[in-house]
Amino acid sequence: MRSRRKILDATLDLIASDGFEGVTIAAAAQSAGVTRQTVYSIFGSREELVSQAIAGLAVEVLGGIHSRSNATDTTCEYVVELIVAGRAAVRAHPVLATLLQAERGNPVFDTGMMSRAKPVARELLAPLVERDPGVESSLDDIVEIALRLALSVVLFDDDAVHTDDDLRRFLTRWLLPAMPSSS
Repeated sequence: MRSRRKILDATLDLIASDGFEGVTIAAAAQSAGVTRQTVYSIFGSREELVSQAIAGLAVEVLGGIHSRSNATDTTCEYVVELIVAGRAAVRAHPVLATLLQAERGNPVFDTGMMSRAKPVARELLAPLVERDPGVESSLDDIVEIALRLALSVVLFDDDAVHTDDDLRRFLTRWLLPAMPSSS
């Protein structure tokens, strides 16, 4: 577990200093003080290494917003606040901000991104089931919709949804009809 954490931290440092292109198995191993074989045995591929580093950071950063989301009344409001907080986190955090750059190696533009992002989104949205057990049967759909909308608003920011309140109105308009009726 300690090697895993060291490798993930080293990967985040590499992304911060050199962007996604600067992350190689060899560079991560050297920076973490482990062998390349150790990195391969834990992560399997460079793509998985980068994805897990970014996903872990996103969960850590977004985990702090649960108190704000827990103050919401409906499933729709919870999802909206999570997306608004996610966009703010990407804008503010130097490593997460690299997700906005369409450079080679960016996991957002990787063909396997959605399959790796869904478990992260599911973890962030899991508290919905505790709040409203009726949501459980729709959670996979909520994850899919929220993830696609979140990616869209983060990557394709424009004046129509530039402020948090504008984004809330936009998301509510599109998410409300897609949420379970108790939301």
